Order: sequence, then structure tokens, then C-alpha cells
Amino acid sequence: MRKGVLELCILAIIAEQDAYASDIITKLKDARLIVVEGTLYPLLTRLKNDGLTVYRWEESKAGPPRKYHQITTVGLASLSELTADWRGLIKSVEKIIGSHPDGVTDPDGV
Repeated sequence: MRKGVLELCILAIIAEQDAYASDIITKLKDARLIVVEGTLYPLLTRLKNDGLTVYRWEESKAGPPRKYHQITTVGLASLSELTADWRGLIKSVEKIIGSHPDGVTDPDGV
């Protein structure tokens, strides 16, 4: 499930603006989703191979050229579908855990 959530988050980040891998990691960490490069790079490669993203190289003022990832039309459609699935999952879980503050229903109904 986490893999699907990361795919959703990465596509959402790239849909906002073209992004360099370290920018993606920073945004994920800012959202308290701890991801290491060893997790991110294979996922970015899979997204590219699936036609959901493409990349371009840009010269950097400090260091080697950087690979910027951007979402494709197919990626936008996938992002829309993943977002709908995510929202459906949230509704389903909320229905199960209810409004009890700690997510546990009192067996006595109190």
C-alpha cells in the first residue's frame, strides 16, 4: 500500500512543477513521509518506463547536470485515478473506525 501512496505523492509533486529528485525527497520529508534515494530512484524509473513521467537534463550552476522529472498526459490520468482511489480508501477507513477519537469503538456502545 505504501508503494501506491508514494506513487500518488510523487506524481502529485511532479504535476505541481517539474522536479529534481532531491526536491521530491524534500517535499516527501516535509510531509513526514520519510523516503531514501534507494526507494525513490527505482520508483522514478518505473514511472518513466510506464509512460507516466519523462525527464530532461538541465545544466546546474553548481555541479553536474540535473535530471528534472515531469508528468505526462498519461501520468495526469493516472494521478486522477490514484487520487480518486485514495479518497475512496479514506472514506472506507473512516466508515470503519467511525468518529471515536482513538479509532476504537466501545463494545458497550458508550
